[in-house]
Amino acid sequence: MSNEASHSGNDLLLLGSYAEQMPDIAARFRERGAVGVVVADASALERVERGYGAFAHRKATSKLAKLVLEACSRELGPQDLVAMGEGSNDEIVVLLLGSSDHANLHAERLPALCEKLREAIAKNGAQVTYPYIREPLDVPVGYSIALYHPGLREERQVRVAVDRARADAQLDQRVAVRARDRRFLDLLLGEDVTILYEPIVSVETREVLGYEALVRGPWDSDLHSPGALFQRAEETGLLFELDCLCRRVALRSARGLEPGRKLFLNCLPTAIHDPAFRGDVLRRTLEDLRLRPSDVVFEISEKESIANFSIFREARDYYGELGFQIALDDTGVAYGSLEAVMELSPNFIKVDMSLVRGVDTDPAREELLRALHAVASKIDAAIIAEGIETADELAAIARLGIPYGQGYLFGRPAPLRRNH
Repeated sequence: MSNEASHSGNDLLLLGSYAEQMPDIAARFRERGAVGVVVADASALERVERGYGAFAHRKATSKLAKLVLEACSRELGPQDLVAMGEGSNDEIVVLLLGSSDHANLHAERLPALCEKLREAIAKNGAQVTYPYIREPLDVPVGYSIALYHPGLREERQVRVAVDRARADAQLDQRVAVRARDRRFLDLLLGEDVTILYEPIVSVETREVLGYEALVRGPWDSDLHSPGALFQRAEETGLLFELDCLCRRVALRSARGLEPGRKLFLNCLPTAIHDPAFRGDVLRRTLEDLRLRPSDVVFEISEKESIANFSIFREARDYYGELGFQIALDDTGVAYGSLEAVMELSPNFIKVDMSLVRGVDTDPAREELLRALHAVASKIDAAIIAEGIETADELAAIARLGIPYGQGYLFGRPAPLRRNH
């Protein structure tokens, strides 16, 4: 039996459905007395189709099929088959039809093949959805075995085995999600995060204006990056709680900040609902840390600000009256950035690194920064250019009159040195 596949004019690997080869599968099933089934459940690829269309979906499916074929190639014999699922099911089905040792098939070959596929997907799965979705999607893998029953139709027995393998994959996914959720809750309750501080400096004098507090998860985990941390928090419904933890640890770790330096704290607009971040409680916290409200700048992303406009306005007004300042972070990423800046009137405008990188050689980026700087001047806000990495980028920023910069050119995020 062959793994029937074709290539389209766009070099897409197109596997046929296993149902198209059902007569051969049924005959082999009768002869060998068993069929082993492995299913890679690719239902998450629906997100690609909904966002980018049918061709993008076919392309992602083709990449997944190639990945599965490459991972399985050494484990498959001439009687085995790799095919697509039936109908609209987004799944790759592997049928092991050449084994007469049913006990070994069940206890050794199927679990080993599943593990090999899981490892391949974990290692290379992000390539399946690139460039449409940058983070890897969950593609759970499960298996089952059907032992031939002469009183039942072969087709029915094979389809039931595929259904069971799919259900096994979905169960495996639920167990994995539960374990991930519990690990994240352990991290949250154990406050297992580290805060690093990245300098923000004057473009003209190189004097340090302040430090942005940046969170990191455990160094040896998949939650080390802030993006992974906050994605997991959103998935588990604990975004507000993680935001509170990050502020709390960032303030605690900033004890002894040099006088005159500002502390830039990333937070969600909903920080205003945190009881520990209001009124007298907040004042006492700052006094204990020898910080004044004027030393603290709350960074709220442009995207979050636009999505939660009324809450942002409430937070800006409330904390502004207490003496805190507000920075609009990642400016330039969202649609309508100039209008958002004018409407939200922050104290600082942090321009996203996507507009800063290569500004020395890109007139379009230069004009966008010039426009943002002009708007900032009208609302008495100061621009901070993020992601400066080269002297040429810094020179271009200086020519535009932008007062502050941040990036690896000035220093990488690091623990704050104590001021004794």
